[in-house]
Amino acid sequence: MTETVRPPFGNFASAVAALEAGAELTAPVADALRNWAEREAAASVLYVDSDPETADTAVFCAAYDTPPELSANCVVVAAKRAGEVTLAACLALATTRVDVNKTVRTHLGARKASFAPMDTAVELTGMEYGGVTPVGLPGDWPLLIDEAVAAAPYVLVGSGRRRGKLILPGWALAKLPGAEVLPGLAG
Repeated sequence: MTETVRPPFGNFASAVAALEAGAELTAPVADALRNWAEREAAASVLYVDSDPETADTAVFCAAYDTPPELSANCVVVAAKRAGEVTLAACLALATTRVDVNKTVRTHLGARKASFAPMDTAVELTGMEYGGVTPVGLPGDWPLLIDEAVAAAPYVLVGSGRRRGKLILPGWALAKLPGAEVLPGLAG
């Protein structure tokens, strides 16, 4: 039996431990939670159900009384240098924008960086557009996290699908495989 818990913010009909929400999650997200070496971090993740029509950040925050400053967006970036492409994910609060052209490009040692095409992000993550989450990304991708996200008591991120979201502490996000907390990633 799945126990319902109270989320730290928002107006959600239900919330459960994400480890118990396997059927609601994409395979990469469910697998990442089950196999996360940081068991305390994995146990801290909540899954909240939501209407997929409200998945876009501004609409979602209004519909579920969620503070935008506690919502984070995960974007996939393609960094290029000498014909080689490095894909990375960047996580920043919804009230900010990722500095792709300077901070990300410099950190990844690239000549050029831009947002990856939607089809590429969806295909390689195994997640739905509008639901990409830092939990369950391909293992060889860097995960660049803005320091404000890591410092937040709790943050709402995608669940891998447009339906549903994950809520977890900022410190737990910083413990994800490949995670690097970067000052000035977003502003």
